[in-house]
Formats: sequence, C-alpha cells, structure tokens
Amino acid sequence: MNDEQLQRFTEALSIRYFQKPFRHQIRFNSRLRTTGGRYMLRSHAIEINPKHEEHFGQEELEAIIKHELCHYHLHIEGKGYQHKDKDFKRLLQKVGGSRHCQTIPGMRKTLPVKYHYRCKDCGHVYPRKRAMDTKRYVCGVCQGSLKKS
Repeated sequence: MNDEQLQRFTEALSIRYFQKPFRHQIRFNSRLRTTGGRYMLRSHAIEINPKHEEHFGQEELEAIIKHELCHYHLHIEGKGYQHKDKDFKRLLQKVGGSRHCQTIPGMRKTLPVKYHYRCKDCGHVYPRKRAMDTKRYVCGVCQGSLKKS
C-alpha cells in the first residue's frame, strides 16, 4: 500500500466507523520505531509505521488507523482526545480500535551500559544507560556520595 491508497483507505474507515470525513493527510513514516502511528495536534496529520502492516497485516493497520482517528475526531470536536480520557476510551471501544499496537520483533533495542558510578564510601557500583547528575543522587546502600568511574 502506498500513501495515496492509505489516504483513501483512511477516508473510507472514517466514514464507515465515525460517520465523519477525514479531511487531512495520512502518510507512512518509516522512521517511527516504537509506535504504530501518531496524530499531530497542530497539523491534524496522521503518520503510520509501515512496518506494522508488513509484519502483522491489514487488520493491525486498520486497528492502528482507528486508534489515530479517535484522537483526530475527538480533538477536532474539542472533547477528551488523550489516552487517559473517558471520551477516548469509549470511542476506541465503540469503533474497535487497538489500545496498544503489537511490538515488531527486533525493533526495541536496549541501550548499552555507557556509564558507571561508584560510591565514594562503600564502593558500590551503579551501571547506567544514561548519564545522571551525581549531585542529586546518593548511594542506595550507605547514603554516600557518588562519582563517575
């Protein structure tokens, strides 16, 4: 499926399940890694991860588009469009959209340990994937100060 086919498919889904037209752009974005799709509040555009259709098929794609259309239509109507809102949860259940998309095998790569911090008092070592401010944290074992090692 290309972007033009995706646009027509989404417009049809919007009419069928929401009884409202989708008047903005939807496109594939292959740079999306941890999500199936996203709705942009300012432009009202929707981006879809093409790898989800490749791995899981048309049914998964349709569920992701329904999810993003829930954000779209509720936001335009001025209702609760966020995941936590009752309006969103209710509409998502009504149209049969997915709450969470499936994880693509091999996509979530864990970060390697880059930083090691050592307690100045007891010597306990804390391996970390991200840098941390040693002035804000103390050793969990003895409450001593930490230094980067």
